[in-house]
Amino acid sequence: MVQNFSEITPEIRTLAALCRENNNIDPTLYSKYDVKRGLRDINGKGVLTGLTEISEIRSGKEVDGKSVPTDGQLFYRGYNVEDLVRGCMESKRFGFEETTYLLLFGELPSAGELEDFQKVLASYRSLPPSFVRDVIMKAPSQDMMNTLARSVLTLYSYDERPDDISLENVLRQSLCLISQFPLMSVYGYHAYRHYHCDDSLFIGVSDPKLSTAENILHILRPDGAYTRLEAQVLDIALILHAEHGGGNNSSFTTHVVTSSGTDTYSAIAAALGSLKGPRHGGANVKVAHMFNDMKESIHDWNDDDEIRRYLSDLLDKKAFDKSGLIYGMGHAVYSISDPRARIFRSFVERLSTEKNRVEEFNLYAKVEKLAPEVIGQKRSIYKGVSANVDFYSGFAYQLLNLPLELFTPFFAISRISGWCAHRLEELLSGGKIIRPAYKSVCSERPYVPIEDRL
Repeated sequence: MVQNFSEITPEIRTLAALCRENNNIDPTLYSKYDVKRGLRDINGKGVLTGLTEISEIRSGKEVDGKSVPTDGQLFYRGYNVEDLVRGCMESKRFGFEETTYLLLFGELPSAGELEDFQKVLASYRSLPPSFVRDVIMKAPSQDMMNTLARSVLTLYSYDERPDDISLENVLRQSLCLISQFPLMSVYGYHAYRHYHCDDSLFIGVSDPKLSTAENILHILRPDGAYTRLEAQVLDIALILHAEHGGGNNSSFTTHVVTSSGTDTYSAIAAALGSLKGPRHGGANVKVAHMFNDMKESIHDWNDDDEIRRYLSDLLDKKAFDKSGLIYGMGHAVYSISDPRARIFRSFVERLSTEKNRVEEFNLYAKVEKLAPEVIGQKRSIYKGVSANVDFYSGFAYQLLNLPLELFTPFFAISRISGWCAHRLEELLSGGKIIRPAYKSVCSERPYVPIEDRL
């Protein structure tokens, strides 16, 4: 008899019940021992675990010894991300490559330096011979983050110096991965659609003259066509997702795993595992699903009262996935506003006009306005609630006609720049393995011989 390894057997259910019974820690013990659950204090402020020069989040200011919430700001290497986006728009150029240069090397490039860097990335924008056939197209996964992580780990076998953690070698590996992430993600999607959905197999070839955003649309679409605004919106999304402070879960994961001295592929695969979670990079998918349900449930998208009732049902666990959450609203650090959502909103509005989907954008805008009111009435909250970047990014990807399966990989395509910057910073400035302490709350028990156990 062949074992079905996916089946939940009665034996597994019995063992799961035992596991559940003996792994519940009394939540009051966190307060008793002053343990910062999730590395956050009672006010939601993150516990300092390291230092970084790569990025900074600002969401408040000190007034008379008290922290007062302000509009959120995000800085890459000391530069306000709003200024970076504005600079790219004013000079009518794509900015993700420049942002990557800034994150990795700590300064903005000159025009010549940027041109040379773009050529380096273009030279790495390919995969090893037969990699697509032997790795990506074999056992294609229905989850593209799984496909991407598997591809990253397999690249270890194609590297002649995989365990060399010298600065030069890790930088080489980082630039390769930054350039290869779009290919592995898009090709993985095409393989999945071919084998699981009977779509025609299409493998596009990247163009060295195109930016990262342009190449993504070029190799994803069978006709390779896209508008300037489409590529611009995707480029802005890549810039805004590239980094978000060393304390975000996946960047912190990169620091933790890197501190052990492991190889680049293992560290980035670990970061991918972190980003895959719906509490992190997978949140934009949840927003998209929630709005799809909302559009079907609300009869008049212009009726504020009907929208309020739906949002109230979400919080009361009566609508959508009955989780009690309004996805895309709220952030661990920002309260008054998330600068990424604030920046992205105007570009999404322009794209919705180009796509003749302004009515849907207006629904998003209404929810952005009404949700904080409904949450304030229903919940006791210690800080303000505002739309986060996931609120608009999912809709932007839908406007770009990008497949839902690639929403989180697009986050990874962007965030790989930040992860690599954090890995380099940890290797150059860390010095110690990151090993936080956990307090045991299990009582000591005498050993009982097996024949005496009930």
